[in-house]
Amino acid sequence: MNKSVKKKLGLLPLTLLVVGSIVGSGIFSLPQNMAEGAGAGSILIAWIITLLGMFMLTRIFQYLSVRFYKINDGLYGYVREGFGDYIGFNAAWGYWISAWMSCASYLVILCSALGSFQYLRFFGDGTTLASLIFGLCFLWLVHFFVLKGIYQAFLLNCIVTLAKIIPIGLFIVCIILAFNVTTFNIDFWGSPQLGSIVQQVKHTMLYTVWVYLGIESATVYAARAKNILTISRATFFGFAITSLLLVCVSVLSLGIVPQHELAAMKNPSMALVIERVVGSWGATFINLGLIVSVSGGLLSWIMLAAEMLFLSGHGEQHTVPRCFGIVNKAGTPANALWLTSLLISILLIMAHFYQSGYNTLIQLSTSMVLIPYLLSAAFVFKLALAQGKIYLIIIGLSGTIYGLWLIYAGGLSYLLLSMILYSLGLFFYRYARKQRGLMVFNYFHDKVYATIIVLLAISALGYFYL
Repeated sequence: MNKSVKKKLGLLPLTLLVVGSIVGSGIFSLPQNMAEGAGAGSILIAWIITLLGMFMLTRIFQYLSVRFYKINDGLYGYVREGFGDYIGFNAAWGYWISAWMSCASYLVILCSALGSFQYLRFFGDGTTLASLIFGLCFLWLVHFFVLKGIYQAFLLNCIVTLAKIIPIGLFIVCIILAFNVTTFNIDFWGSPQLGSIVQQVKHTMLYTVWVYLGIESATVYAARAKNILTISRATFFGFAITSLLLVCVSVLSLGIVPQHELAAMKNPSMALVIERVVGSWGATFINLGLIVSVSGGLLSWIMLAAEMLFLSGHGEQHTVPRCFGIVNKAGTPANALWLTSLLISILLIMAHFYQSGYNTLIQLSTSMVLIPYLLSAAFVFKLALAQGKIYLIIIGLSGTIYGLWLIYAGGLSYLLLSMILYSLGLFFYRYARKQRGLMVFNYFHDKVYATIIVLLAISALGYFYL
């Protein structure tokens, strides 16, 4: 880290980073997404399971940040400490790829939201030529802003996050005042067409998986925090705030619009729900909120992507080429940011020419971040078994089981496809090891792990492309 950079991040900016990372575009479509395959009763059950699972993951990140307070590499550092350089590298690699892919999706969604306004129809679904030009311009505007200083970027992220909470808060207040118990109770356990309660819960939880991505984001900036307790508290407060927003938006909407009507709505469904209560101005306000929210999400995730690549290239134990572990005079990981923005640009161009392939990559990005989650939980479970602490065993085991569930819910086909991108990371890792004058693999289990990744990648190529 550049010693000239003296500023440290406090509780508020780190909490807002967590909130800003989680609250992006997903919450604006959540009412329809949840109602599409479940009744109110099943949605409530799904939220209870999700909140318990995410609370365990939150406690895992809290525990790791306090227990390993000397590790300033966040999620990447914890996994490296628990399982060695190669598996730690894979945690950072998967997280980084997931983050910059998410940035590309935010830009497409941003252009799509702009296209909902009458005089901006030329943006279409976010993949038109106008959308591509605007998206690239907006991306590089954000790039050069972050390049000028990471702390200025954090300040802007705080402002944008607070701004996007306003329309969501207004939405919640309006639907609480207009909430109708009779409407909420219509097909409470879902219609027969939706299947059993178990099937409804499983379908609904597919969406709750995605909306919580970013819960770990405060740990990524552990080296820049005022103290280690700030990381732990920001993680918990971010979880609490976003949980309140997500549950209120999805559940209370069923008291305004019956489940079968809500399931048939176009997205962003939040706009159509509030339109039932206050009229068209409410829908416009929510659509503007979506634009602000997506812009803030882009800023959060491009910062996280660059920071994760920087962390894995920083210091004597770097696992990617050391050129990415350098910061400029403003404290920004410049080389990491340049590569990240370049790859986002390429993905945007792909979105313009190959829409179906792009959608596959976006689904793939969510699958890739789940492996770092699972590895973090598995590390806590490993520590718990060694220490024999019952409370820690419960947290570690619960988090590991939930991490496996997330991967299953995300789709095994996308997990298989993710191995292709994980296998490409071997070239980065091998080059970094040569820079350090080390053998590629120190341990036999690393060779086994790498072999499994390569074999699964070859299997994926054969299955999907031959």
